[in-house]
Amino acid sequence: MKKIEIRLSLAENVKTFVNTVNRYDFDMDLRAGRHVVDAKSILGIFSLDLSRPITLEVDDSHISPDKLDSLMEDIKPFII
Repeated sequence: MKKIEIRLSLAENVKTFVNTVNRYDFDMDLRAGRHVVDAKSILGIFSLDLSRPITLEVDDSHISPDKLDSLMEDIKPFII
């Protein structure tokens, strides 16, 4: 499981993030404390406390390293 701390403090950041992760065909979750939502769900993300960093969780056991590297490059603006 790959875990990356990200920050989505503005509504525009959430929209851009969701559009970015939706280009990938594998599942991703966002965790804020004990709350977990689908990283591809804009409504789910807005239900989280976005004033704090949140954790992107990707089950990388069945993902090629190239796809994972591509994802990391695409979400670089959100990584803290």
